[in-house]
Amino acid sequence: MQSSATVLVYSDDANTREQVRLAAGRRPAADVPPVEFIECATLPAVLKQLDEGGIDVCVLDGETVPAGGMGVCRQIKDEIFNCPPVLLLIGRPQDAWLATWSRAEAAVTLPVDPVEFAAALASLLRARLAIQA
Repeated sequence: MQSSATVLVYSDDANTREQVRLAAGRRPAADVPPVEFIECATLPAVLKQLDEGGIDVCVLDGETVPAGGMGVCRQIKDEIFNCPPVLLLIGRPQDAWLATWSRAEAAVTLPVDPVEFAAALASLLRARLAIQA
């Protein structure tokens, strides 16, 4: 198992980014490595981090303005080679179809439920790390 996993968190809301960090904790599941977070509040910052590489999972806030996480997800799936899996934060369960449109691998609703979020993040980390192994 690698020593740590890097999770990019994109939201214009510092409170949402904090919810994500607290829900994931240091390690979202016993069988995945500890996580380190890179926080981004703007689309250019997200693209810069993805260009630099080393991101294992992206958590994108669908409610971010002006560039919402759903549109950002679709863009990075088109533009980033070997794009990391995306966990999308959506405002309502009815928005799940938009998460599918954006090509996100998983979606959870806001506010972040720690158990649901940690399980979804751990699942994406397992899949990503298995591919890299």
